[in-house]
Formats: sequence, structure tokens, C-alpha cells
Amino acid sequence: MDPITLQSGLGFGLVSVGLLFLLLVVVTLWQSFEIVDAYEKKTLTVFGEYRKLLEPGINLIPPFVSRTYAFDMRTQTLDVPRQEAITRDNSPVTADAVVYIKVMDAKKAFLEVDDYKKAVSNLAQTTLRAVLGDMELDDTLNKRQEINAKIRKELDEPTDEWGIRVESVEVREVNPSKDVQQAMEQQTSAERRRRAMILEAQGERRSAVEQAEGDKQSNIIRAQGEKQSQILEAQGDAISTVLRARSAESMGERAIIERGMETLEEIGKGESTTFVLPQELTSLVGRYGKALSGSDVQEMEGLDGKEFDDDTRKMLGLDDIDEILGQIEESAEMNVEELEKEAEAVKAGGAGADIKSADEVIQEMDEEAVDGDAETERES
Repeated sequence: MDPITLQSGLGFGLVSVGLLFLLLVVVTLWQSFEIVDAYEKKTLTVFGEYRKLLEPGINLIPPFVSRTYAFDMRTQTLDVPRQEAITRDNSPVTADAVVYIKVMDAKKAFLEVDDYKKAVSNLAQTTLRAVLGDMELDDTLNKRQEINAKIRKELDEPTDEWGIRVESVEVREVNPSKDVQQAMEQQTSAERRRRAMILEAQGERRSAVEQAEGDKQSNIIRAQGEKQSQILEAQGDAISTVLRARSAESMGERAIIERGMETLEEIGKGESTTFVLPQELTSLVGRYGKALSGSDVQEMEGLDGKEFDDDTRKMLGLDDIDEILGQIEESAEMNVEELEKEAEAVKAGGAGADIKSADEVIQEMDEEAVDGDAETERES
């Protein structure tokens, strides 16, 4: 072999070995360092044996014989697939949920369970079905918080052994079967119709009570008006009587004589020649004639008005007429003021007039109906 060729081959071999050695060194260095992110931890095994947890940052590990497993230390979300369950009152329902978990001990999560996410998800599914099966349909629809608390409580104990903490459980949907949904819709519609009928009946009853109350107030005002009218009419008659009495007092004997002369004039127009006159009238006419002729045969008492005697004045109340008129006017004013106050009270809602509002009347009617139902139940 040519020496030059042999030398060239040897040089090429040395270069190749050098390159391989350099590559081996680079790979070795690469395998000797492990970078861990800030939000995770990694478990280290050497020849399959657990060694330690690698903290965030750059970690030095044995090359080629080491393996690492990463664990996210942040809160993680697990979707629980939709589950079918039968409630305690034999109603089929479907439900799904969301579970929020966090790895508290990466060593336990690595050594105690194969796949902690899958394990928590499966456990949440079975627990969700069990919790729904222990409840009635109405409770599953209305008590979401209670369902969440029960599921979380059931998950706490086994997940603690895995180094996992269940932070929260949220049931997203609980849906009954279609037949149950239709029955619930019909029940809701019936309940709404019942409420509408009750409200309509209450409105009609309230309207009737308001109308009755208005009629009552109107009757009270009308009766008070008629009463005041009668009082004023009676007072007017009393005033008229007193004034006529005062007029008669002022008229006296002169007015009687003048009236008698008018009567004589009417009698004289008749065809008869014989007249029968009362003695009192002839006496008065004689006195009147003497007064007109100026005769001084005897002293005349004159034709001034005669005073009423004491009994007559007392009977007519002539001495107290001013006082009577004052009392009548004062009484009329007081009655008018009282009537106005009562009318205002009635308009204001019956305060001071013993008139109950519509709400009070309806409440009393409801209480009487409840008492009547209770009495009927006791008798039965």
C-alpha cells in the first residue's frame, strides 16, 4: 500500500474519532442537565429507582441512566363527562361537572397512582352518579351547592393519599328526561294559570270591596248632608216663628182694629141690613171712633200696641230672642264645621269615621276564611 494513502486514511480516522468523541461529550453534557419550569416539579429516577424531586431551574442529573416525569403544580381543570343516573324517586337524569385539582405532593402523585388526572376523573364520575342517586329529582335541580359539597367531600379522602387536593367541584348541568321535562312544563303552566286565577279573583274581590266602601262613604256623606239640611230647615222654622212673634208684638191692638175695620167694610157692602158683631169688636170700634173725633168724654188709653203678658212672652221666648238667635247661628256654624271635618275624613280614607281600608277588609276576609277552614277540619 502506498504510504501516502495509508497516512491519509489514518488522518481521516483520527478526525472521525475526534468528532465522535466531541459529539459524545456534547450529548453527555446535554443529558447531565435538566431544566425545570417555574410552575412544575419533576421526579428523578436512576435505573428505575426514585431518587428525588427536581426543583425549578437547572438541575444536574446522571446522564443516560436517568428519567424525569413532570408534574404541573398549578390548579388544573378536569372535565367530568356527562353521566346518567336514577334519582331516589326513580327519575332519570343526566349531569356533568368540572373538578378543579392541584398537585400538593408530586412524589405521592408519582408513586401512589398511575395517572392522577384519569383517576380523579373516574372517581368524580362514580361519585356524581352516587350523589344524584341519593337525592330526589327536585333536589337535584334546586340544590346545586349541596351536590357540589357532597362530591368534594367524597373526593377528599382518596385524593389526599395521591397527593392531590380537590379545590372545587361545580356541577354544570342536571337535565331530567324529556318526558319529565314535559311533565314539569305542564306543571309550571298549570301553576301559572292557578296564580293568574287567584290574582284575578283577588282583584275582583278588591274591586268589590272598594266599590262597597265608596258606596258606604257616599251614603254617609249623603246622610250627613240630609241631616244638616233638616237641622238648618228646623232652625229656619224656629227663626221664622220667633220673628213672627216679634212682629205680632209690634202690631198690637192697632193692627187688630184696622183689620176689624176692613172686615166691617166688607160686611157693609153686603145687602143685609142686620149685622151681628162681637162685643169685643164693637168696643174696639167705639174706642177707635172716639180717638178720631177728639172727644174728651173720657180719657182713652190710646191705640198703642199692647204688651204681651208675662206668660205669653215666656211662651214665645220674646225676652230671650237675641240669645236664641245667637245659639242657633252658633249651632249652625258648629254643625257645618263638623260636617266638613267628617266629609274630609271620609274622603281621606275613613280616618276618624270608622271606615276600614280595602286591604284591611280583604285581610279580615282571608283570616275568617282560614279560621273557617280550620274549624271545618277540626269538626271532621
